[in-house]
Amino acid sequence: MNFPILFLLWFLPLVGSAFLIFVRGTDEEVSRNARNFALFTSLVVFVLSLFLWVNFDAGASGFQFEERVAWFTLPGGYTLNYHVGIDGISIFFILLSTLLTPICILASWTSIKDRVREYMIAFLVLETFMVGTFAALDLVTFYIFFEGVLIPMFLIIGVWGGQRRVYSAFKFFLFTLAGSVLMLLAIFAIYYATLASGQFGAGVGTTDIPAIIAFAKETGFSEDLQTWLWLAFFASFAVKMPMWPFHTWLPDAHVEAPTAGSVILAGVLLKMGGYGFLRFSLPMFPDASIFFTPLIYTLSVIAIIYTSLVALAQQDMKKLIAYSSVAHMGFVTIGIFTGNTQGVQGSVIQMLSHGVVSAALFLVVGIVYDRKHSREIAHYGGLVERMPVYAAVFMLFMLASVGLPGTSGFVGEFLVLVGAFKANTWVAALATTGIILGAAYMLYLYRRVIYGKLKLEHLKDMLDLTTREKLIFAPLIVLVLWMGIYPSSFIGAIDKSVDTLVTNYQAKMPKAPVKAAQARKIGQGR
Repeated sequence: MNFPILFLLWFLPLVGSAFLIFVRGTDEEVSRNARNFALFTSLVVFVLSLFLWVNFDAGASGFQFEERVAWFTLPGGYTLNYHVGIDGISIFFILLSTLLTPICILASWTSIKDRVREYMIAFLVLETFMVGTFAALDLVTFYIFFEGVLIPMFLIIGVWGGQRRVYSAFKFFLFTLAGSVLMLLAIFAIYYATLASGQFGAGVGTTDIPAIIAFAKETGFSEDLQTWLWLAFFASFAVKMPMWPFHTWLPDAHVEAPTAGSVILAGVLLKMGGYGFLRFSLPMFPDASIFFTPLIYTLSVIAIIYTSLVALAQQDMKKLIAYSSVAHMGFVTIGIFTGNTQGVQGSVIQMLSHGVVSAALFLVVGIVYDRKHSREIAHYGGLVERMPVYAAVFMLFMLASVGLPGTSGFVGEFLVLVGAFKANTWVAALATTGIILGAAYMLYLYRRVIYGKLKLEHLKDMLDLTTREKLIFAPLIVLVLWMGIYPSSFIGAIDKSVDTLVTNYQAKMPKAPVKAAQARKIGQGR
């Protein structure tokens, strides 16, 4: 397929945002036109992204829909290439990005009243960078898109956020930027390492991701270099996910961000860290990944247990869901570094499920916040009497977050735990406690907000979901049930890419049982 669909997916939102700059009229007309045009643009991009799934060949290996163009040549002969493509792992993250963007625009329809045009521009630019991040097949291209995400999200939190929005925006920006600077240094190191190897020609290095993965498989970086490169990439991805103890920016960012900002932050941006581990750490630095796996297990188990306990103590609904995101990402990192098919498949499904479920939960909180301007759990209770449809929607996503069979949350967690039991039974046993704690804090939240008697006077005028709000939740409900009831439609698409990744990774694992058997034979011979 020669049609440059990936180029259009990230370029159309950019064109739409540029068009919005020139919209003229009264403030009311500009706001109305900005909303309509941003929604139209994002829906067109989403429909285009569906063509990726329809035309994706699940049985093919390697990358599909590849586009490669030489951008420019730097002094010294290095050519910077625009190189994009997708495989079974990245396709669903692109679809998740293009789905959540129009949902966020609809969710902001009435809640954002100031600087509406600028707000819509920020979201369209954000969509450009999100799609580009998951499609990039060149390290420099990836870095540009990966870091570009910071700018619109910084503005969304800092301009349209809560009372402490400036503090939270700068904390988010500085945390993520600090880790990414180390990744930039690692990219330079990779280029010079491939240059020194001579495998790409005399005096030629590369930042092409498939070429580097092939280089790592055949020749590989030295163990010492792998260690430093792994740590540099880890610094960026661990903050982005975020892993414990690099998570402290997340609760502040979520609490102060507008509802749509929290949706994108939890739904897509946190997944960039896990995607980075799958795309770079495991295939490019397998020896270092194996060496640091105990560290990842330790941090992940602490994240699951500690942040779940912290979530139990929260009185702010957004903070509770934010801490639950850190716990769920702990399952993801365990699954990735099990290095087996079930664990890696589970991590991808868990990220997709969390992207949908956490986005929906933040929208659920945004509904009551827009009505009463409070996120305190104690300010609510008995909402089922006034908002039965809202209560039913909330229940579905709460149960999906807990991991109820028949929902998307169950599939991801089950696969991760199966993979973890194959890799390390202690890690699996400790991670399982997170399911129990997750049920505790989510059921606690639901009972306090939805059940009980409607005693508070200020809640008696609460209105149930509007038609617009039902439309927002409808695709998310379908996805949660679809992934839970028919997960093979998703697993089948990622299976080939995961198998290739796992096969190459396991080939680098030390053959400890073989060495032990050889040692026994030598001893018997003596």
